[in-house]
Amino acid sequence: MYKAQLRWKPIAVLLLLALIWGGNMAIIKLGIREIAPLFMAGLRSLVAGVCLYIWMKAKGIVLFPSKIVVIHGIVIGLFFGAEFGLIYVGLEYTLTSRAYVLLYTAPFFAALEAHFFLDNDRLNPWKVAGLLLAFGGVVALFVRELGSLSLKTLPGDLMVLFAGALWASTTVYIKKYLADQSLPLQTLFYQVLFSAPLLFVMSIVLEGSVISGFSLITGFSVFYQCIIVAFLSYLVWFQLIHRYPVSLLHAFS
Repeated sequence: MYKAQLRWKPIAVLLLLALIWGGNMAIIKLGIREIAPLFMAGLRSLVAGVCLYIWMKAKGIVLFPSKIVVIHGIVIGLFFGAEFGLIYVGLEYTLTSRAYVLLYTAPFFAALEAHFFLDNDRLNPWKVAGLLLAFGGVVALFVRELGSLSLKTLPGDLMVLFAGALWASTTVYIKKYLADQSLPLQTLFYQVLFSAPLLFVMSIVLEGSVISGFSLITGFSVFYQCIIVAFLSYLVWFQLIHRYPVSLLHAFS
């Protein structure tokens, strides 16, 4: 059931998700010391996909309810793969602190896209004011650090910024085309299922040796990304997407 307002329970859940995702960038950085970034992103999708497949089979949930749902699933899977490919590679070229700020421009892009593509999620003066205030942080980031640091990190900055736009586009696309035709579990399954091949192909083409070691820290990084983030936290996130306005959800993220 679609709800237009957030109450304290979903707000608490969103704050917990923000905490989990907030640590993810630093943990990705730890992992890509020993595992190539695109391969790591593909591994993340693969492991999460296997977990979801087992979960859905145990619950008796149909994997592919219709052809049109599969088509939309492929689209969001490609978006998802491109988004995380950009994040993982971008983190090699920029600072984690900058990546946090740039990725979370997603609410700005989501609110703009939702205004034009979703009938029940229009901008109003309060939303515009809040989004402009939040986006001002990105402007301040670049104004404060103009010079050699910004030039060195620019490739990574742009990758992560574009990843934020892709995150927003994926969310709006799901809301428009899949929220009423699929279950949250199915939506998440399509994203990880169809993103994994894309990421592995990109890894084969662009990366050489993919694993240089596997320490306990790297093992923790893989576990956190695959199970905590890509499986459990995204499962909760997609439940929320199916119920609440996109602009409100992204504002909390």
